[in-house]
Parts: sequence; structure tokens; C-alpha cells
Amino acid sequence: MARDKKKRTTPEESKTTAEYYKLHTQAVRDLAEADESNSPEVSQEELDKYRSGPKIRLRNWAKAILIKIWFAGSVCFFIFWGLSSYVGDRLDLLLIFGIALGIVTDLLTNNILRTYAETPGANDRWMMFPEKRYITFPLNILYAILLLLCTDFLYTLINLAIAGVTGGAGGCTLGVGPILFGVFYTAFDLMFISIKRMLQEIVADAKTNAKRRD
Repeated sequence: MARDKKKRTTPEESKTTAEYYKLHTQAVRDLAEADESNSPEVSQEELDKYRSGPKIRLRNWAKAILIKIWFAGSVCFFIFWGLSSYVGDRLDLLLIFGIALGIVTDLLTNNILRTYAETPGANDRWMMFPEKRYITFPLNILYAILLLLCTDFLYTLINLAIAGVTGGAGGCTLGVGPILFGVFYTAFDLMFISIKRMLQEIVADAKTNAKRRD
């Protein structure tokens, strides 16, 4: 039998192979040397095409409010509901509840708001104490106790109104539930944050006017 002749590579095929490897070598080199200075700009619309997640997108303010409501409601579920049968004194229960709310706010809620912010500091407007310091830990606890007292007072007013309308028949009252508590608690939180921002703007305007006069 005749031996099979060894297949020879034509000059055209060798040139094509060399160009192929040269192209891929250059691509690997470009990828290794890529950084912010030499990378082409990509539009936000193009980036959104490759992001995973639900098609329904919430605005930042809606995300912030939902996060606050969720964490406040979770603390209500695990602490208020969980300890109600073990802590007999109501003031002691509210104190523990308020401390837990402050700890969760400082360690979880505010950190999540900082993490998903599109730019550094973009979500500071949704926090009473946006700066991360050691002093903010006790401040968030005291602030949470204040919000809890306001929320408890609101529940008292609502139940008094219900008793006034129904005449106290049947003992109909509004109980403390995680979702509604989270809504009330967050509403007071946003109210106080708005007051703080308004006072800051007043002080800033006063300083600006004082400098202009000088």
C-alpha cells in the first residue's frame, strides 16, 4: 500500500493562522492592561442590558423607605412579639425594643443604604446620622427610642379615637403589627429627617447672608 502523503500547509494557511494568534494575543494583552484610563466609556443604557435582576426598578427613595419599613417591622416581630410573653413590665419591653431598633439601624439599615447608593453619600439624606462614627451608635439608639415613643403615642391616640367612636364596646383596638408598626415608625423617622434638613438649610442660608453682609 502506498503511504499517505503528509499534508503540507500552504503559505496562505500559515499566514491566516499567524494572524489568528496575533489577534488573540493582542486581545489578551489589551485585557490585562485595561484600566479606567484606557477603557472606552459605556453608556448607562448599555450597562443596564447586562445587569441581572427584576425588570421592575424602584427609585432610590422607594428603596430607602421599603428598607426602613422592613427592618423596623422585623425588629417588631422578633423583639416586641417575641419578648412580650417573657417581659412583664411594659416600660422594660419598650426600652429593650428601642435599643434593638437603634442597633439594627446603626449596623444594618444605614449600612445597606450606604452600600446600594449609586454614588458615595447619595443616600445620606435618608439617615438621621449619615456619618459612620463610634458616636453614631449611641445616638442611633437614643433616636430609635424617641421614634418608638412617638409611634407608641400614635397607637394610643388611634385607640382612644376608636374607643371614642365605638364607645368602648367590644374592646376594639388597633394592635401592634410588624408591617403597620414599620410604616408608622418610618413615617416619624422621615418627618424628623425632613425637619433636620430644613433646619440645616435655614442655618446655611443665614451663614451665606451673613458672609454677603460682611
